[in-house]
Amino acid sequence: MKIFCSKINPKFLGFILLLVNFIFFNSSVLAFPIYAQQAYATPREANGRIACANCHLAQKPVEIEVPQAVLPNSIFEAVVKIPYDLNSKQILASGTKGGLNVGAVVILPEHFKLASASQLSKDVKEKNKGVYISPYSSKLENVLVVGPISGNQHQEISFPIVAPNPESNKEVNFLKYPIYVGANRGRGQINPTGEKTNNNTVLASATGKVENINLDVSGNFEINIKNSEGLFVNQSIPKYYELNVVKGQSITIDQPITKEPNVGGFGQTETEIVLQSANRIYGYIAICFAIILTQIFLVIKKKQFEKVQASELNF
Repeated sequence: MKIFCSKINPKFLGFILLLVNFIFFNSSVLAFPIYAQQAYATPREANGRIACANCHLAQKPVEIEVPQAVLPNSIFEAVVKIPYDLNSKQILASGTKGGLNVGAVVILPEHFKLASASQLSKDVKEKNKGVYISPYSSKLENVLVVGPISGNQHQEISFPIVAPNPESNKEVNFLKYPIYVGANRGRGQINPTGEKTNNNTVLASATGKVENINLDVSGNFEINIKNSEGLFVNQSIPKYYELNVVKGQSITIDQPITKEPNVGGFGQTETEIVLQSANRIYGYIAICFAIILTQIFLVIKKKQFEKVQASELNF
């Protein structure tokens, strides 16, 4: 399977990926980076926060590894690491529990872009088998998105990137550039449309005392709350939640009555990369060689001077 390159229309690609996920993985498609393409013109807000944090409220770690410096027109890999406990299971939209999916957004410097399939080695293609990376939009080819994909198999995602050439593009300079990355695991707590998902704690609908906790014919919890006026308020809780209250317990309105179901979250970080000129490297090597050669000649001259001094003293 090949990595999609920037030659494919990003909007068409995004539509196809959304359609495939809706048909086969409907429970996990919402609030992933690939979905953010439809809601945000740019993934990074003015305050530096990546838009995925609007849906994934929990904070989790993320790491990125890139070379310290790259040469023009060279292909390098940015490796995004998304660690989490592989035994974790998330509540899906259907109410069942399943493995966590992951997704990532990588914001590169301008004019850096995704390498095409023809530019990749066999090893890189094999490493990225089943991973579909695409530009965020036709105007933001330097922003790459991927996901949702299986987290069990892809806790590390490799982004093959082509560095620009200042000789052919006058807008590019040999400088140090920032790279921003955001990555999530699991489902979000809020849909991009604003509604909460079922991946949230259920809150009490009334203040009072828990009189009974029963199961209905479907196995869902039926909680009977007796309020201060002596009236009963019934609250139904889907069976896939774990209750956080017991019979006889006093509760207040909006108090969490289930345990936190979310096991995922979102994290972002940044790093820097230097677009290096080969001539600068050659110059640096030449200077180092000249310094080493000078030091060698200085040591030889010193030895010769000491030898002459010793000869004069013998006379």
